[in-house]
Amino acid sequence: MLTVTIDEIQQNLTSYLQQVAARESIIIMQAGKPIAEIKPVSPISQQIRPYGLCAGEFIVPDDFDSPLPEEILNSFEGK
Repeated sequence: MLTVTIDEIQQNLTSYLQQVAARESIIIMQAGKPIAEIKPVSPISQQIRPYGLCAGEFIVPDDFDSPLPEEILNSFEGK
């Protein structure tokens, strides 16, 4: 992990960003204290989730989309 001051990062921003792109983290210091960290973004997985991954693990009841009972509706509405 690289440690730099605010002045150093302002003078060589492109160089430091190239280091971050190369998977290195940078701590920015001010008056000898760390104030920020610049780190690479985690790679985003482009893998598509398979369809039917949980098939057969649960059963949707026949009344799934039926209206809720009146007492439950009232509790949602604060009645």
